[in-house]
Amino acid sequence: MAEHLTTQSVIELDDAWGAHNYHPLPVAIAEAEGAWVTDVEGRRYLDFLSGYSALNFGHRHPALIAAVRDQLDRLTLTSRAFHNDRFGAFCRDLAELTGTEMVLTMNTGAEAVESAIKVARKWAYEVKGVAFDSAEIIVAAGNFHGRTTTIVSFSDDPAAHDNYGPFTPGFVTVPYGDAQAVRDAIGPNTAAVLMEPIQGEAGVVVPPEGFWADVREACDENDVLLIADEIQSGLARTGTLFALDHEGVRADLYTLGKALGGGIIPVSAVVGRRDVLGVLKPGQHGSTFGGYPVAAAVGHAVVDLLRTGEFQERSTELGAHLHGRLNDLVGHGVAAVRGRGLWAGVDIDPAAKTGREVSMALRDQGVLCKETHERTLRMAPPLVITRDEIDHAVDALATALQA
Repeated sequence: MAEHLTTQSVIELDDAWGAHNYHPLPVAIAEAEGAWVTDVEGRRYLDFLSGYSALNFGHRHPALIAAVRDQLDRLTLTSRAFHNDRFGAFCRDLAELTGTEMVLTMNTGAEAVESAIKVARKWAYEVKGVAFDSAEIIVAAGNFHGRTTTIVSFSDDPAAHDNYGPFTPGFVTVPYGDAQAVRDAIGPNTAAVLMEPIQGEAGVVVPPEGFWADVREACDENDVLLIADEIQSGLARTGTLFALDHEGVRADLYTLGKALGGGIIPVSAVVGRRDVLGVLKPGQHGSTFGGYPVAAAVGHAVVDLLRTGEFQERSTELGAHLHGRLNDLVGHGVAAVRGRGLWAGVDIDPAAKTGREVSMALRDQGVLCKETHERTLRMAPPLVITRDEIDHAVDALATALQA
């Protein structure tokens, strides 16, 4: 017999049996479609977070659900011990969409970043000629690339970093948005610069104009790889396929994840230059589920959605409306607004409330969002959202700030 669930009973069950590595809002979601979710007691909420950009195409997009269902009726897993009829076409079309030459498939975003780090180091030793075990990768303060032990080794967020050592060496941290600091940090052992084109966890931080062009120039002058972590910022979130496209700059490697799985299963990839990813030989790196048939099916359907440009246009047009409405709240409980497209970091006035308090008040208004770093709200609605729904959310924020 099915359990009768309430929000409180779900929370108690989670707290009793699940490790407390998250601090979720007290809402228990049971169903979802498009930009809306419904809790176990039938209350509906507008989703203004989209699974941290994993749900760029909304909940249960019909084309993505159909692709997965069709594949489940045919073939689920072969591992890469054998070829399958979905993998190659997915890689080809993802490479063509992204203007790259080769694809390395993985599962989670952190796996994609770990893979890019491994590839960059291997390339440095075998191609650039860096002395063995001395490769360095330049990263940015305020970064967030995942939570593996290597990745948190170069995090400066105490919650992600502290008490997980000993840490992996080989990373040099510079201030985000400071191109001269990047240039000064480059040395003979530098393999790569690894950064987010827009920092998500830090509060949707956009670097100064010209920063990426300067970093690209410094990398070219010193035979250093540029690795762009587009796991949150990519796949139409900011109005272009990659956030880096706003600056007219190309990376040597891109890490992709979240939306690549359509909010259905974890799908990630490193895409980029053939001469870089080509340093991997059989048996040197892999994943049982990386690029497995179901992942290839949903990833391929995501590529098809992005090829039309519809979601890039929606993010551009609706993003301008979102930022316009949010900027009207500056001085009325909001201290600052940052971001691009349908992605915004909203700093709450310290004299008003904390980010958690505003998130709770928004929940009471029927809108789901989440705070980061105490006083910043991250807003990333699904790209299927409408103008009226954006107005509904911003009006709810205005009410929440005064509640």
